[in-house]
Amino acid sequence: MPRYLVTGGGGFIGSHIVSALLAQDMQVRVLENFFMGRRVNLAPYADRIELIEGDVRSYHVVQEAVTNVDYVLHQAALTSVPRSVRDPITTAEVNVLGTLNLLRAARDAGVKRLVFASSSSVYGDSPILPKTELMPCEPISPYAISKLTGEQYCRSFWRLYGLPTVCLRYFNVFGPRQDFASQYSAVIPRFIRALLRGDSLTVNGDGQQSRDFTYVANVVHANLLACQASDVAGKVFNVATGRRSTLLELIGLLSEMIGRTSQVIHAPSRAGDVPHSHADISSAWMLLDYRPIVILEEGLRKTVQWFQENLG
Repeated sequence: MPRYLVTGGGGFIGSHIVSALLAQDMQVRVLENFFMGRRVNLAPYADRIELIEGDVRSYHVVQEAVTNVDYVLHQAALTSVPRSVRDPITTAEVNVLGTLNLLRAARDAGVKRLVFASSSSVYGDSPILPKTELMPCEPISPYAISKLTGEQYCRSFWRLYGLPTVCLRYFNVFGPRQDFASQYSAVIPRFIRALLRGDSLTVNGDGQQSRDFTYVANVVHANLLACQASDVAGKVFNVATGRRSTLLELIGLLSEMIGRTSQVIHAPSRAGDVPHSHADISSAWMLLDYRPIVILEEGLRKTVQWFQENLG
């Protein structure tokens, strides 16, 4: 039975990957420091996983975590653009040094494949849409730079050392368990919480900026495919739906689902944010056999339901 290591397995995306692997009766080890991840996300699986509490910045911890592992799904990261603008050093330490630690340890341990969670932010603010993997990358924020650097290290370890790596560029992932309380929270959990509470909605900018909002199950699906697909080592893939929506359109959908409208307050645009994001997913379609399995509206309904049951 293959053994999987999920770094950041207590986080939003990582915990969904853990759940999907266990549903397939895989052996799962989690590396988590619980800085951004939450113990409650792993609580339902506590007796079925091996948990190593530690930080990817510690090489010895990472070395222990990859021992006797077949596949690594590397989700551990500081994921916020605003946080990276405020604190670029820590973002680089976790996202770059942590990834390099993991690659080195995985190489030495003979890991069969490492899948790296990258980000659509690496494309920067190019007006060309949709984004294809062959486009030049012009990252703006320190977070985006850290993710592109991680990609380059992944490719280097494949070319130099023969460690099979696959990089997945996530586009605006949302879903159950996503943090709504942090100042760095993504827009969908913040909008849902505000609508449920009857609070005003704060939109940075005019609300016409658009995103390829991607339900978390699609990202999980892509990760599992990336572990097994043939002839994809060293490659990078967009993971999204291939559809974009504006923030104002998103608010309209959520308001209709929740049955409540709220005042929209426009705040200044955030430093490091890009105006539009839209993925070409044809490469993942052809080489990973990836298809979005949950469309935007269905994903929003599932997410709203989860927040209604768990917001407290």
